Parts: sequence; structure tokens; C-alpha cells
Amino acid sequence: MDAVNRQCQLAARPVGLPQRSDWQFVEEPISQPGDGEVLVRVQYVSLDPAMRGWMNDSRSYIAPVGIGEVMRAFSAGEVIASNDPDIAVGEHVGGLLGVQEYAVAHGKGVFKLDASLAPLPVYLGTLGMPGVTAYFGLLDIGRPQEGETVVVSGAAGAVGSIVGQIAKLKGARVVGIAGGPEKCRSLVEELGFDAAIDYKSEDLASALGRNCPDRIDVFFDNVGGAILDAALAQLARHARVVICGAISQYNATTAMTGPSNYMSLLVNHASMTGFVMSDYLDRYGEAVTEMAGWLAAGKLISREDVAEGLENFPETLLRLFSGEHNGKLVLQIAGD
Repeated sequence: MDAVNRQCQLAARPVGLPQRSDWQFVEEPISQPGDGEVLVRVQYVSLDPAMRGWMNDSRSYIAPVGIGEVMRAFSAGEVIASNDPDIAVGEHVGGLLGVQEYAVAHGKGVFKLDASLAPLPVYLGTLGMPGVTAYFGLLDIGRPQEGETVVVSGAAGAVGSIVGQIAKLKGARVVGIAGGPEKCRSLVEELGFDAAIDYKSEDLASALGRNCPDRIDVFFDNVGGAILDAALAQLARHARVVICGAISQYNATTAMTGPSNYMSLLVNHASMTGFVMSDYLDRYGEAVTEMAGWLAAGKLISREDVAEGLENFPETLLRLFSGEHNGKLVLQIAGD
């Protein structure tokens, strides 16, 4: 075993886009697990837009990462020491293990991963937090019906790409909003979306009108800002707007831009509901089991964009906000 644990710690609160100076890389002794705990060699770290919010010292659904603390992240790896009778050395687990090479966690705070059924990065994407977020956000809040029109923003990302595919499985017409012709091509030709709108090159209002002739029954929003406003203007009666994220606003240095078309909710007897995945922790297994079945049957496609190197975490994280990724962005920090 290596003598030290390399960690990426938050060194300063970012203003706007995080800078490399907002992080510090340190070496600490590897901690040993106590009663009921396990020591995990972290192999993959999930990079998620929510991480940007965790860096802010403001009220949210979870406490912020403290200055000098290991950056919070969902991670997956191999158990190399265990004081939990239910978790054996050599098994793989996932959880909030952070951006570091080794993590000690309580056995009740991690979940087992079967690396023989799917590669570990899949458990950080389709069969992990993003996939579970997509599953419950769409099915419990969006409640799409066969023949309805579902529009999803950030459609080429980890959550959006799964939302669109599940909506198709439920018989909906699906329109994705993404940035760039290649992402839009992939949504239609590879993931089976009915249409895709390139927000970078198309007029969003006219494109939504053209691709949603019966208006929008479910809008699953990962982006916020102008895209949310454009969708609100196209709502059908009794539409459901699902607020999953607002990545266009996360690095703003001024007040967030709120929707100006919110009266559409009143006019169309529509609803707009926010949620976080932790609302559904007690049903996590339900989502994973069904999506694993869809994956095995070839009904669901999982896409991972894997970068390498703990030291590359700051730059890799920025790819979330520049759109320079396709699917679930994962950082590999150790071999399988």
C-alpha cells in the first residue's frame, strides 16, 4: 500500500468559474478503518454540476464543503480493509468518498457495486446518482403519458440523456436541447430522441414551436436561464416542469436570472417542482434495478466520458460548464 493518501481539498470559495487556485493537493497519512468502517481505494470520481453549489457558503439542501476539506464527490473503488462483517476485502463500493485516493467510510454509508455486471463508471452515471435523479424526476414528478411531448434541456449530459431515453420507453415524443451539431446528431441517431435543438445555432423559441406542435407536456430542466424561459412560453395545459438543475447560473457573479414567463404556469394550469435525488434514497434500489434491466436488454444506452489523473480534477471539472463532454463525466484516479 502507498504510504500516503493524495487528496484534492477546497482551498478557497470560487467566484465565478472555479480556478486551479481554489484547490490544494495535499498528502495525508492513510487512515485506518474503525469499528464498522471500511478503507476504500478510490478508482473513479464522479464529476457533477451539483459540486459547484457545494463549494458555496450558502444555504442549500446540504452543508457546503469546508475550506481545507476534501472535495465532496460520489466515488467508486475497491475495499482494501474492512471492519464491517457485511463488506469483504476485494468488494467494490460507491458513496460520497471524495476526490482522493483512499477513503474511510462507515459500512452503512456505502453501497456495494457488482463490477461483473457493469463497469464502475456506469455506477457513477446511469446506475448511480445521475440515473436515479433522471428516473425519479421524470417518472415521479414529470409523470409522462404515452403520446405526450417531453422536452429536456442539457439533453446530452448524464441526467438529460437518461431522461430522454426513459421518456421514449414510456411512449412519449422526446425533444432534446443540447449545444452543438454533434451532440444533437447523437441524441437522435444513437439515443433515439425524436428531435434535437442546437441552442447555440438555432432560435430557441421558433425551434421549440416547430418541434413541439402540440406544445410541451413535460419540461425537464437542467439548465435554467433563457432556456427555461423559452420552454415556459410553450407549455401545454396541465404541463409539468421539473427543476433538476440550473447549470447556466451556477457560476454567475451576480444574482441568478429567474424566469420571466412564470405566468405561463397560471395560464396553463401547469406546475413547476424542484427536487434532489436524496429525496428518493429509500427507493434508490428500485430505480437501479429497473434501469439495470433496461441496460441488460439493450433498451438503455449508458455513455461515460472518462478523464484520467487526480491532478487534473480542476480542469476536468470545468468541462461540465463548457460543454466539452458527452455523457457522464468521470475522473479515473486508479486502475481497475
